[in-house]
Amino acid sequence: MTKAEYENLLKRIQDNLGNTKKQSSGRFELPVVDVMREGQKTFLRNFSEFPKVLRRDPDKVLQYLSKEFAVPAERLGDKAMFIGKRDADDFTRLFRIYVKDYLECNTCKSPDTKIVKENRITFLVCEACGAKSTLKGKYA
Repeated sequence: MTKAEYENLLKRIQDNLGNTKKQSSGRFELPVVDVMREGQKTFLRNFSEFPKVLRRDPDKVLQYLSKEFAVPAERLGDKAMFIGKRDADDFTRLFRIYVKDYLECNTCKSPDTKIVKENRITFLVCEACGAKSTLKGKYA
């Protein structure tokens, strides 16, 4: 192997490592919020994507949003309808809070968690590090 071939091979490896690093840093990303307003109602058109990404019960996620906005909400197929006018930023902010409180492991910050209920106490169990912590809210 010549020096030029060796340097070319090193450059290819370095480029591939750079790409991998960029991909791994954003492994968990929330979908972009798609909001449509119609009169005094706000529709979250891509609601069904969020429970899939979060790996949580759609009814619990909808209940969380409804209680935080303090308005009635209803699922309509893949959409969710909320009474009142809401901005996309409001939904994004609430989803980030939900991720922090009900999805991320307190120990390693991994989003790979599951909800386990034992004797009326709800726990957040991390599938990455095995940590187990109690959840205070009822939207898990």
